[in-house]
Amino acid sequence: MQLNPLSRLCRGDAPWLQGARAGFIAFLPLSVGLIPWALVVGMAMTSAGFTPAQAMGMNIIVFAGTAQLGTLPLIVDGAPLWLIVATGLALNLRFVIFSAALAPSFAGIGTPMRWFAGHFLTDGSFACCYEPMRKADDPHWRLGYYLATGLWSWLLWQSFALIGIHAAHLLPKTWSLEFMATIALIVLLVPMAKVRPMLVAALAGGASATLLRNMPLRLGVVTGICIGIAAGFAAEHWQENKDD
Repeated sequence: MQLNPLSRLCRGDAPWLQGARAGFIAFLPLSVGLIPWALVVGMAMTSAGFTPAQAMGMNIIVFAGTAQLGTLPLIVDGAPLWLIVATGLALNLRFVIFSAALAPSFAGIGTPMRWFAGHFLTDGSFACCYEPMRKADDPHWRLGYYLATGLWSWLLWQSFALIGIHAAHLLPKTWSLEFMATIALIVLLVPMAKVRPMLVAALAGGASATLLRNMPLRLGVVTGICIGIAAGFAAEHWQENKDD
């Protein structure tokens, strides 16, 4: 006897549920790293002068720690909106590549669900989902796998960011928390800099942003991002030619 989808879901053997179970188990070890990152972002937003409601509003709408920390100094300094948006887009350019790589795995899934799923794409979920989703044939299994990682990371992120927002008020006012954002970004950067083009991009971007720190409207940050990306691509091209 063939069961309908609702009956299979209740029995726990629906493809969507099987994919969700596999995705959650695979992503669980990676998700631990989100906890300190979310705490730091919550504390950084509070130390920047955000109210708890404003901080959580930004956290829910943006849901991108790097972009949040990267645009915080601009928001605090009252930079123009276009510059804040441009900086956030530059910091999130990698998600264009992630989305293009994952797009074939969403074949057979409707457009509204694709838009919904896009909000939950993170670095960790991409790393966890790319290979398993590419190899699976069932679109329901692929969707369940992806949403389990995305929703779990979203829930963890919001929960611990909220704890960080309120924990910041418990610390003495004399403790400066601004440095925590920089430390958090360095912790994220160091593992990525193992590849030579990434290291070149980081050094070029960091050095140029430091040298150009006196540019008006903090344009040195955006200029440093552009120089870092260009240097990374140049280093990758040089390495490919050398290997050939």
